[in-house]
Amino acid sequence: MPSLRATALLAATALAMTLTSCTDTKDVLVAKPLFTQPPTAADSFLGYSDTVAKMPACGNCHSGIYSTWKETKHASAWADLQASGHAMSSCEECHTVNGNGNYVDTIAGWLATGDARYHDVQCESCHGPGLQHAQNPDATQPLASIVVGVGLTNGCGECHTGSHNPFVDEWAKSMHADTTNHGILNAASRPECGACHSARGVLAAWGVPGDYLEENTTQLIPVTCAVCHDPHDASNEYQLRYPIDVRNVNQNLCMKCHQYDAVPNPATKYGPMSPQGPLLLGQAGWRAPDFMSATDTIYGTHGSVANTDLCATCHMHKFNVVDSAGASVWNYQGHEFQATPCLDSIGVPEPTSNCGIQQRDFDACSSSGCHGSADAARSAYTTAETRIADLADQLDSLVVQAPDSEFVAGDNHITTAEGAKFNVELAQMEGSAVHNPFLMETLLTASIKQMEKDYGLQAAPGLNLNNILSTELRR
Repeated sequence: MPSLRATALLAATALAMTLTSCTDTKDVLVAKPLFTQPPTAADSFLGYSDTVAKMPACGNCHSGIYSTWKETKHASAWADLQASGHAMSSCEECHTVNGNGNYVDTIAGWLATGDARYHDVQCESCHGPGLQHAQNPDATQPLASIVVGVGLTNGCGECHTGSHNPFVDEWAKSMHADTTNHGILNAASRPECGACHSARGVLAAWGVPGDYLEENTTQLIPVTCAVCHDPHDASNEYQLRYPIDVRNVNQNLCMKCHQYDAVPNPATKYGPMSPQGPLLLGQAGWRAPDFMSATDTIYGTHGSVANTDLCATCHMHKFNVVDSAGASVWNYQGHEFQATPCLDSIGVPEPTSNCGIQQRDFDACSSSGCHGSADAARSAYTTAETRIADLADQLDSLVVQAPDSEFVAGDNHITTAEGAKFNVELAQMEGSAVHNPFLMETLLTASIKQMEKDYGLQAAPGLNLNNILSTELRR
C-alpha cells in the first residue's frame, strides 16, 4: 500500500469541486496510489506503475529524473530487444528489472514473475528494490553504486560485459581502471589530482550530485562508467555527461581532463602532464618569441572539423571480431581507449603498444575517413614519429648545453632553455607526433633556431629546419 504521506500529498493537490453559474455539478478527483503492491516473488521490486505510459513507480515522485530517463536507451530496452531479430530468453535479464545491476542476488523482478511491469531497465535496475523506500521515504535511501568490475555482482558490469557487450571487460584493461597511478593515490591529499583520477573527485569537480552508494567512503574508485556516462540523461550521444565533438577543452568530455600543463607555467615550471586536448587543437607548447607568435594556432587534420568526434574517432574505434567461419567472437567497443592497439591471437585489441608497428591495428584511421587505408595511416605515423623524434633529440642536445643559470626555480620567468626543454618533453609524450604533427614540428624547429640565436649553439650540420611534414603527410 502507498504511504499515508504520499496519499495525503495527492489529496491536497486534487480539485475537490468546480462550480459554474449554470450548474452545481461536483467534479471530484480521487487520490490514486503511487504504486500497486508487487508480487511476493518480485522481492520488493515495484517496476512500472503504468505499463502503457511506461511510468516507473519511482517516477511518480522523482518526476525530473523520470523525464530525462525516458529518453535513454534503458527506457526502451525491452522493445529494442524484441525488435532486434535475435531476442532470446537468455537476453531478458539485461533488458528487464531484476537483480542485475544492483545488490540483490536472488531471482527477483521479471525473472521471478514474468510480469510486464518489469520490462526495460528502470530505476530499480541500478538502485535496487524500491518498496521500502516508497512505503517510508525518510527511512531508506536505495542508492546505486558507481563501482564496476568484471565479476562483480553489482553495478554496470553485470550487464555490460561478455563478448557481446564487453564494455567493462575492456575498461578493466585500460588506464581509466588503474588504481595504482599516482593521481588517484594522491587524491586524498591533493584534490586537484582526484579531480581527474578518481570517480568521486571527477563527479565533485563537475558538479554532479553525490547521491551514490560510495559517496562517503574512502574507497579508491578510478574513472568508472558513471564518470563519463549519465545513467539518467541522454542529452548527449551515448548518455555522455559532455559531448565529444566540441572543440573546447572545457566542454569536450575527454579534454576536460586531458588539458593540463599544455604550456609552461612560469610559477611551477612543471613539464607537460596531460596536454592532449590543447595539442590536438593547436594550442599547446612553448612559443619561441622570435619565430612564433604566442597566439599562433597551428592546426592538424586530427583536430580539424574533418574529424568530427576528435579523440573518440581513434581512441574508441568499434568493430566486430569474427572467427574463420565468420562467427562473432568479440564485439569490440573501444573501451581500452587504444588508438592503434596490438591485437591478440583472435584479433581482439590488447592494452599495450609494445608490438611492432606492422602488428598494430590502424583500421580506426582509415574507417574514420581520415586516411585512405590502414597502410597509408601506418606510413604517415612512421613518418611523423621519426621526424618528431629526430628534432626532439636535436633540441635536447642543445638544452643540455645551456647554462645552468637558465634553469632557475621560483623566478616566475620562462627562459628560452626552459621553454625548449618543455617542448622536448611534450614531443616525447606518447602520441604527440600524431595528435598534431604540424604543431610539434613547428615548435621544435622554432625552438632549435631560438636556442642557436640566444646561446650561440649549433644544431647538427645538415638538419632540415624547414617544416616538411605538411608536405610529406599529404603525399
